[in-house]
Formats: sequence, C-alpha cells, structure tokens
Amino acid sequence: MFYAVAIAAVILTGISKSGLGGGLGQLSVPLMAMFISPVAAAAIMLPILCLIDISNLWGYRKDWNRADVALLLPGAIIGISIGAMTYQYVDDNAIRLLLGVMTIYFAISLFLKDSPGGEGRKPSKLTGVICGTISGFTSFVAHAGGAPLKFYLLPQKLSKKVFVGTHVFFFFVVNQIKIWPYFWLGQFSTENLSTSLILAPVVPVGVVIGWWMVKVVPIENFYRIIYILLFVAGGKLIWDGLVGGAYI
Repeated sequence: MFYAVAIAAVILTGISKSGLGGGLGQLSVPLMAMFISPVAAAAIMLPILCLIDISNLWGYRKDWNRADVALLLPGAIIGISIGAMTYQYVDDNAIRLLLGVMTIYFAISLFLKDSPGGEGRKPSKLTGVICGTISGFTSFVAHAGGAPLKFYLLPQKLSKKVFVGTHVFFFFVVNQIKIWPYFWLGQFSTENLSTSLILAPVVPVGVVIGWWMVKVVPIENFYRIIYILLFVAGGKLIWDGLVGGAYI
C-alpha cells in the first residue's frame, strides 16, 4: 500500500513541478507520511525531487528568467542555512500553519488585485530577497518552498514556460544545496535511499505529462489553475499544521 501511494505521489509531483510550477508537489510528503514518518518521507522525496529537476533542465533550458533566479538564490541560501542550523529546534507544524495562512492571504489579495491573464508588474528587489529566503527555509524544513516563490513570480505574469522554467532552475539549485545538510543531519539512511531508487523509474511519467500540460493549457486557464493550487496548498498546510501540532 505504501508503494502504491508513493508511486502516485511521485507522478503527481512530476506533473506538478514539470507543468504547473510545483503547486501540488508538496502533497507528496503528507501522502507518504500516512505510512511512514514525515522525516523519512522528506528524505525519500529529496532525491526524487532532484531527479525531476534534472529531467526538466533540458526541457526548460531556454525558458527561464535568469535575473529572477539570480535575485532569489542568495536569499534561498540564507534560508537553507537557517533551516539547517535550527532544524532540531523548529516546530515544523507551526511553520506549516504560518506558511499556509500566508499562502491563502497572498492568493486572495493577488487574485482580487489582478486578472490572472492581465498585465504583469515586477515586485521590488527586496521582495525577491525576502521571498527567496522564506522559500529556502520552508523548502528545507517542509519541502514547501513553492508558495513564497510564487509570491514573487505570479505578479509578473510570465509566459507559461518561463514561469515553470524559473521554478525548475531555482529549485534545482535549492535542492542540490539541501542534499548536504540532509547528509549532515543523518536523514539519508540506506533504507530511505533504497526506497528513492525503487521509485526513481516513475519520475519520467510525471515529467512527460507535465510537459504536455504546459503545451495544451491556455495561458488564462494556466494562471487560474496556479491560483487554485495556491488555495489548495495553503489549505493543506494549515490543516497539517493544526492536526500535527494538536491545535485541534
């Protein structure tokens, strides 16, 4: 049963990261955590995420915003460093709850302010650095760095491929950096890595479906889907934080 759910989670993550900017990718760890510990699920998913990123590098090699990635990455490195140094002391559920509330608030405010297919606007550089830092931190502690990145990218109304490609190149670097503190914290056991290896052949299925979705989904519907996924992701984070933290 675990592998049936894990395979579905990997395919869903591949579709999400390859075609929708990672909106549903953060559901993979909660799905797998129904059968194993969340820590083990996160460790198993990190090599899978890296494989998905590597697969997407070629597909989006010409379609990513280099200036955005260059601005966001220094903050992400700071966020990852903070996450690694405070990992044993951070309340993951409080982080999920806070991030979920932020995600819902951002999705509502941005949707009310802008038409999904309207004119784009460039957020400030300070906003980019802050979003990069939060994304790096939340990506490290909960594999949930997509929402802060969207805080910065969505207002720009990038083309579909550039929107997804910028996610791909940003998280390729972020996930490569995360590998080393994960080793340092002892999260890569032989059992976890073996499970990642077993699940690896499923990665191309989700990636190919994601590429196909980018080609066939109209730009207006594409951005509407992204907004909907933000609501879903925010709601899921709030639920996980409330239940996991025994607030309800």
